[in-house]
Amino acid sequence: MIVLIKVHEHYRKVVAVCDPELVGKKFEQDNLQLNVSEFFYQGKEYNEEKALKFLEAARQDDACFNFVGKNAIELGAKAGVISKKCVLIVQGVPHALGLL
Repeated sequence: MIVLIKVHEHYRKVVAVCDPELVGKKFEQDNLQLNVSEFFYQGKEYNEEKALKFLEAARQDDACFNFVGKNAIELGAKAGVISKKCVLIVQGVPHALGLL
């Protein structure tokens, strides 16, 4: 399992986690729109083990999280950053925010 992770530095870190094949695509359903922009999501590739370590460290650092894609959602749930109950599906693509 490979995901992309990109960190945006603001007053809090915002960690964007995405399945690689979704970058650059836009999904629309009813009044929902999910834009998986390269600027926000095109980050470094991580395998599952390294991604879990990264997410757990970022969680301890009080970061915010943005997940897009099935693999990204799985990792977010495994790391305890999001609950699968809070996942929104837009045109078949899962998306979730983690605000700790």
